[in-house]
Amino acid sequence: MFAWLEKNPFFFTIAFIVVFSIAGLVQIIPDFRKSSRPIEGLRPLTVLETAGRDVYMKEGCYNCHSQLIREFKSETMRYGMYSLSGEYAYDRPFLWGSKRTGPDLHRIGDKSSSDWHANHMWEPTSVVPNSIMPAYKHLYNKEVDFETAYAEALTQKKVFNVPYDVEGLKTSVKLGSIDEAKEQFKKDAAVVVEEMKNPMTQEAFDNGKITEIVALIAYLNSLGSSRIVK
Repeated sequence: MFAWLEKNPFFFTIAFIVVFSIAGLVQIIPDFRKSSRPIEGLRPLTVLETAGRDVYMKEGCYNCHSQLIREFKSETMRYGMYSLSGEYAYDRPFLWGSKRTGPDLHRIGDKSSSDWHANHMWEPTSVVPNSIMPAYKHLYNKEVDFETAYAEALTQKKVFNVPYDVEGLKTSVKLGSIDEAKEQFKKDAAVVVEEMKNPMTQEAFDNGKITEIVALIAYLNSLGSSRIVK
């Protein structure tokens, strides 16, 4: 058999490719499956953070900001720990981005506070003098879409088995009924509103209105170690 293959270069090449491919798959697939699983302690996004993620996508933030830190010293020195595939296990779709007009945001929750984000989104140059980012003042007036965010979280739970409401699992985020979720949504928003120290946002919240900027900042705050339950 082997002697015949040695005399037929074409079939020898085909046999080599087949054997090499099988060996490669045996080596690669188990490691790939392991690395794509959720990293230990990763929790799903809350409904408020999910709503903020929707705002992030709607405003096209991914066009100028990536969420993917590569394993280069220049990247880790500036942005922090490089990104791990298991950190995206609950993200649909991935928001890796395709370019960096602005900095990478995958660890922004570890670096910037809610009030910094509030000032930055209202008037970028007030905190970053040379910023070319436009202001997002309209986010301070428009009410956030709770129903869509809740439906997305519920879909993640039922279709993709994302661990919401799992008893005894420390990474579980309580979702519950729509009324329970709305109550938690308000509690989570209250924390962000207080941290923002913005009179306009506080007044809206006191009048029963949760604006898109609150949800967006909640999402930005989740990008980093705050999604890892110790």
